[in-house]
Amino acid sequence: MDKDFIGVWDRCLHIIKDNISHQKFKTWFEPIKPIKIEDHVLTIQVPSQFFYEWLEEHYINLLKKTIRQELGADGRLEYSIVMDSAFAGEDPLTINLPTSNKRSVKNDPVSMPLDLNKGNSKEIPNPFIIPGLKKLKIHSQLNDSYSFENFVEGDCNRLARSAGYAVANNPGKTAFNPLFIYSNTGLGKTHLAHAIGLQVKENFPDKTVLYLAAEQFIQQFVESVRNNTQNDFVHFYQMIDVLIIDDIQFLASKEKTQNVFFHIFNHLHQNGKQLVITSDKAPVELKGMETRLLSRFKWGLAADLQVPDIETRIAILEKKLYNDGITMPKDVVEYLAYCITTNIRELEGALISIMAQSSLNKKEITLDLAKQMIDKFVKNTSREISIDYIQKVVCDYFSLPIDQMNSKTRKREIVQARQLAMYFSKKHTKASLATIGLHCGNKDHATVLHACRTVNNLIETDKQFRIYVEELEKKIKI
Repeated sequence: MDKDFIGVWDRCLHIIKDNISHQKFKTWFEPIKPIKIEDHVLTIQVPSQFFYEWLEEHYINLLKKTIRQELGADGRLEYSIVMDSAFAGEDPLTINLPTSNKRSVKNDPVSMPLDLNKGNSKEIPNPFIIPGLKKLKIHSQLNDSYSFENFVEGDCNRLARSAGYAVANNPGKTAFNPLFIYSNTGLGKTHLAHAIGLQVKENFPDKTVLYLAAEQFIQQFVESVRNNTQNDFVHFYQMIDVLIIDDIQFLASKEKTQNVFFHIFNHLHQNGKQLVITSDKAPVELKGMETRLLSRFKWGLAADLQVPDIETRIAILEKKLYNDGITMPKDVVEYLAYCITTNIRELEGALISIMAQSSLNKKEITLDLAKQMIDKFVKNTSREISIDYIQKVVCDYFSLPIDQMNSKTRKREIVQARQLAMYFSKKHTKASLATIGLHCGNKDHATVLHACRTVNNLIETDKQFRIYVEELEKKIKI
């Protein structure tokens, strides 16, 4: 038997290198160090518990064949796992994971036997895993469809998207740590959080990325308290390279959970790990949070996602249609974008409803079908008529492009259409005169007041104009 354990492992690496890609070899096998060889058992040292489990999950068959080829049918492999200490300045902490049910912590590396004759690893107690967390530890819980490629950028989200992309390309090394993303519901926080995680995984395959909702974190902590495994719970999260917590506001008024998250946050931040946090409110508006935790949320960048403008809403719909390989008349897409203004999730839901109605009932997708569906959908979502929608209805009625209505031209038909848009906006929306003027050609509030007076006068004195107003009123309320 060859007692040169370094030579044995080098020959194993030579075989392994021929069977996997260069990047995977560099990530998962170069960091391994051979320790010793005794009685047909090769001991190798791996950097972490996660590293060991990844090898077991993805390369067990390759390792089995390689070891047997070098050491014979009785060849076995043992792992020595070294963990970093959670406390700066101390010696590296190693965890003794014996094959019995008892667990102990020592200051020397200890081996984790792997019986290659059984086709699978022995069940070894893992102090970093609490019930239900084993798969979570390996899988990032990221949704592949929520990528940067599918995230439509606009003025409403440009800052958050740019910061997220910077974080994904250099996690833990930018000034955006933590990156705190906040907005009302349905505006893309979760999508952006997933996109950051996916991009990190693509750029840095060796980094451990974990996405989870705050409610899931709370449930796991409660379970760890019940099982008296809080230390295991904390150690697990201290292993993560990029931790993404969605809807952090659910930690409000949960003092013990906030306390444990505070310590996890500190450990990750001090060790150059990246944190991405989402919330429905800005840090200063969060209630029921400890002051020390709120102060840490402000260490990095707080970026909000605003309600998308009409161009962005249209782009979102067109992107989804393109990804699904579906065509839809442009006037239907525009109608949807003008009708549903405050929530991207509802916007996409309305699109899916129309496609389902068309497919199941074998109906062509038309503006009339869209109006029928949106009428039901809007009632369910309590939609308010928007200035954008009013402008579209008025411009469609007079066959005018919207950009002409908002231009500086003094042509009579353009001025009249603009005045009607202002009149209906004041009547059907809660917007201030200044806001209406801003949307209608960047006019001031006095111009809006003048427009409303002019329309009221024409309704009383001009029969044809009164017909215009009545017909537009019906169209706006459809």
